[in-house]
Amino acid sequence: MKRREFFALLGGAAAWPLAARAQPDRMRQVGILMPFDPQDPFGQQIIQALQRGLGERGWVEGQNVRTTVRWIGGDEGRRRSYAAELVGGSPDVIFACFAAQLAALSLETRQIPLVFVGVTDPVRSGYVATIARPGSNITGFTFFEQSLVGKWLELLREVVPTLARVAVIVNPDTAQSHDLYLAQFAIAAGTFGVEPVSLLVHSAGEIENAIGKFASHPQSGLIVLPDTFTTDHRDLIVALAARHRLPAIYQFSQATRAGGLLSYGPDQIDVIQRSASYIDRILKGEKPADLPVQAPTKFEAVINLKTAKALGLTIPPAVLSRADEVIE
Repeated sequence: MKRREFFALLGGAAAWPLAARAQPDRMRQVGILMPFDPQDPFGQQIIQALQRGLGERGWVEGQNVRTTVRWIGGDEGRRRSYAAELVGGSPDVIFACFAAQLAALSLETRQIPLVFVGVTDPVRSGYVATIARPGSNITGFTFFEQSLVGKWLELLREVVPTLARVAVIVNPDTAQSHDLYLAQFAIAAGTFGVEPVSLLVHSAGEIENAIGKFASHPQSGLIVLPDTFTTDHRDLIVALAARHRLPAIYQFSQATRAGGLLSYGPDQIDVIQRSASYIDRILKGEKPADLPVQAPTKFEAVINLKTAKALGLTIPPAVLSRADEVIE
């Protein structure tokens, strides 16, 4: 049962500012770099959310804007070549879906505006000077809130009160600010009296080995840190958690809908649809250097009761009452 609704698609050409009306015959070009396969359902939701957001602001595909999408499908070599290809097409703006895509694009251009979603700490990563004044060709929307780490552990403990050990799993090579998560995790683990464990993985084989070894200890739980790598291997992690009867929590609801136990984090579709506002403003003449990086404003908790039952868990009523969606 979903309690939040997305914005309805609106018309809006009449509301365009004069700057946009000044060149009605000019077809604007938008590049999009995606980490998924073209058939990935979530990837398609992202494209649709962008189109809705642009449509609300009067940008209609094939009429006054043309988008070029490149799908990486988890291929590192393809990521680099597609980033170069998009930049070579000299679009008006490029949308970077998640941190790894921004990293590739930022190596290719310092002139073309880049709008990102999902970068943990753009200041620390060197993409922007400050949150309020990026000062470069890059701006966008983050997914990270430091308090999330403690919230993940709190939810996991509410569902499994007997937890004694909790691991976080992440690829340190692709999660640029994973140490921020790990530092917060160590603090939260002390608060909740559990042993913190870090599973640093770099391949599918390492994921399988790390989860299998960790799950052999009783009273264990797993936190899956958000990252392009863990997103690419989402189905594997969900399957391994089920196989080893390991309760796990994720940041993004796609994992829970794919069979994961719990998720809590930003409403990604809302953030992505909001990012269309920056694409719109750049197309109308504003500079990314002047557009502050924004944090998420909507969060969602999703629980998969079917998975809970398979793990022999009963979700407490207090947790169920706070859920935005319960999968039965």
